[in-house]
Amino acid sequence: MVSVSQNATVARSPGIAVATGTLLLLVCLLLVAWSHTDKNTVPGPSFFMGVGPLLSYSRFIWTGIGAASNYYNEKYGDLVRVWINGEETLVISRASAVHHVLKHGHYVSRFGSKLGLSCVGMNERGIIFNNNVTLWRKMRTYFTKALTGPGLQQTVDVCVSSTQAHLDALRGANTEITASDSLGNVDVLSLLRSTVVDISNRLFLGVPLNEKELLPKIKKYFDTWQSVLIKPDVYFKFDWIHQRHNTAAQELQNAIEILVDQKRKAMEQADKLDNINFTAELIFAQMVIAAPDTLSISLFFMLLLLKENPDVELQLLQELDTVIGDRPIQNVELQKLQVLESFINECLRFHPVVDFTMRRAITDDIIDGYRVPKGTNIILNTGRMHRTEFFCKPNEFSLKNFEKNAPRRYFQAFGSGPRACVGKHIAMVMMKSILVTLLYQYSVCLHEDLTLGCLPQTNNLTQQPVEAEHITVRFLPRKRGSW
Repeated sequence: MVSVSQNATVARSPGIAVATGTLLLLVCLLLVAWSHTDKNTVPGPSFFMGVGPLLSYSRFIWTGIGAASNYYNEKYGDLVRVWINGEETLVISRASAVHHVLKHGHYVSRFGSKLGLSCVGMNERGIIFNNNVTLWRKMRTYFTKALTGPGLQQTVDVCVSSTQAHLDALRGANTEITASDSLGNVDVLSLLRSTVVDISNRLFLGVPLNEKELLPKIKKYFDTWQSVLIKPDVYFKFDWIHQRHNTAAQELQNAIEILVDQKRKAMEQADKLDNINFTAELIFAQMVIAAPDTLSISLFFMLLLLKENPDVELQLLQELDTVIGDRPIQNVELQKLQVLESFINECLRFHPVVDFTMRRAITDDIIDGYRVPKGTNIILNTGRMHRTEFFCKPNEFSLKNFEKNAPRRYFQAFGSGPRACVGKHIAMVMMKSILVTLLYQYSVCLHEDLTLGCLPQTNNLTQQPVEAEHITVRFLPRKRGSW
């Protein structure tokens, strides 16, 4: 009996081995096939009877969109599913996925509360948060023509002239100051905002402008925009809240309409009325809304980083001395300032004002293996992406990060693809012109406790300092060659 049983076992062994091998082969094929199909579950907080969506939405409301996005990417990984106002939202900081979204035309729509965007006059208007793709494409064509091309040559002269005028005004405010004296207690953010608004006015309107009256209205408008962007519809049922936001938004719109009307009358008198409605109401209004609290704060962060890295400041000044010298600043020469270019790019990478962008899928898609249904909200957390991939010193401020050209898929300061920032070229020209004009004449001296790490900041729609009080600095006159 035992002998027969042993023989039977031996006889079955080859068959079992073949079956086992076949089974393993099938399992491997299934694993390969699964890895090439869309995955069903994106990492993220649990739904748990609706508690998960409520908690994630609350975090976005109370801590800000940027801060919440960083929290979820840090906790769950570089591709996370959360909920905003009950809608599934992907928060992405993976370079391959970010690049996929930016380059494809089925992500050109943005998301946000329709009532909130209507409150600030952006629902299906302009190009910043226009969710009507057809209208947005039409608007973008005009903006592209206005913000690129020959106008960039004029922009340099305007930027230099405006910056110089505001610096001269600081000195002229105190008649006792001599050329060798420092300018103390300069409200640097107000200076930068005034300069940027003045440049926008000179480029697109050219009418008398009271910057001191306009700047508070711009600040209130921007704060309102951040407050209402992702609020639930029920929030706007409270008339006193809705009225407060409407008033803040309307103040700026009324001020812009007055300026536009001044320009229209001047053009009519000169018989040169040429599509002034478009030029003023769209381009100037969008510049006034976007530029003061993005460009000016970007420049402010750059000044802080420059003082925290004196070796970079020295390189920058030596380059200015070599390339420009005593000659007037020209756009051609600005393009030769490689240290300045690397410095600006590194600032935008290391501590950007705008560190994410918001999109919505207008068709079904698959991103890095995950199925993305039509209507899914997307937050591209480019600020975190810049700290995790490609760069040799991702968590340090270093010009070595831009010794070589960074591939577009890894560096997205202005986005890319069909909905890239239409003003990126003029923004770079403005930042370069303002920095060169300022730094060639003055050394910016900060208070001991004014550093990027110690500065209280918020990160909602943008990353910006908390301005409980005016942030002041000293400007010390420079002597060329003394650095």
